[in-house]
Amino acid sequence: MNASNELTPMKNPTTSERTSERELVVTRTFKAPPRVVFDAWTKPDLFKRWWAPKSFPISMVGCEMDVRVGGGYRLTFVANADPSKPMDFFGKYLEVVPATRLVWTNDESDAGVITTVTLEEKDGKTLLVMHDRYPSKEATRPSPPAAAAGRRRRSSNSTRCSSPRARRLPDLVLGDSEV
Repeated sequence: MNASNELTPMKNPTTSERTSERELVVTRTFKAPPRVVFDAWTKPDLFKRWWAPKSFPISMVGCEMDVRVGGGYRLTFVANADPSKPMDFFGKYLEVVPATRLVWTNDESDAGVITTVTLEEKDGKTLLVMHDRYPSKEATRPSPPAAAAGRRRRSSNSTRCSSPRARRLPDLVLGDSEV
């Protein structure tokens, strides 16, 4: 917020669109090459810097990533108000194409969400498209642990994304550079 308590416009807004009853698509453009953005998604030391921003009421206390087809990941969070109850998010990688595409499962619930992230170079920038596909309309409703860990906001139309992790990705991964 600026001095007049108005929101400062984002240079590269994140958009979130419900494309069907079972699909959510989040997009953002970064002033960085695809390999840098890919590294932010696949290297634990970088991933931990942006997935749960300091302003969010949770902290990431564990990040394991074996980024290869058939490899797995496990992210462990604790609520800052009650760190005695860790929340785990885990799954396996189905596709890994360096600097281009990642596909993984989200196995922490019965929802069976498949997430696909694609990176496309456009005019020296990277267009990131994150696509979540749910097995049913009912599965699109976030579980309490998922909501607490900052899963993307579900919306009925195209909008700016309210997800702290999506908004903070460029600042935390690429420093204070304009992205």
